[in-house]
Amino acid sequence: MSDLAQEIPESLEVLNTIPRLKGPLGRLADVLDRTLLTLAVIALVGLSLTVLLQVVSRLLLPFTVAWTEELTRYLFIYMVSLGAGVVLHRHRNVNVELFHGALGFRGRAAYLTLISLLTGGFALIVLPEAWKFAQIGAFQTSPSMRVPMIYIFLSSVVLFGSLLFYSVICTLEGIIALVRGEQTANEVR
Repeated sequence: MSDLAQEIPESLEVLNTIPRLKGPLGRLADVLDRTLLTLAVIALVGLSLTVLLQVVSRLLLPFTVAWTEELTRYLFIYMVSLGAGVVLHRHRNVNVELFHGALGFRGRAAYLTLISLLTGGFALIVLPEAWKFAQIGAFQTSPSMRVPMIYIFLSSVVLFGSLLFYSVICTLEGIIALVRGEQTANEVR
């Protein structure tokens, strides 16, 4: 993607004026971003190929492939679970921007900190329950593919674990921006 094509969507989102975390934790978040996005894209491609196989089998083959609908569902679940944390970190989640533009730099940093704390708190509450839910799947298998359901149910652990990790990163970014002020954004860029 060209630099201009990358800058346009980022300039539309005012929370992107908050500088990213640097140092080892920032690098870890960047590596995790790339890894999770790569896995999410692989899930999307797999989902697309599975749907294509399903359509071809229904139209051209004398039989239908029964497991394609199930695999499509599981790939979709994992695609969303893998991408949710990265979406949070990049401030690309769906939101209503009623007042973001009116906030100053510190107001945006405080808003980011508050939203990240709320998201992290929710993920922290739900994560142990997601783990319990995933363990239930150890005793079940999927109907047509006969895959142990723990692998499917672990997607909820991946989802809330990544949301918790990225909410901590975003909270730190917001607090650092609050403390340092707007000069941080100018120094980083």
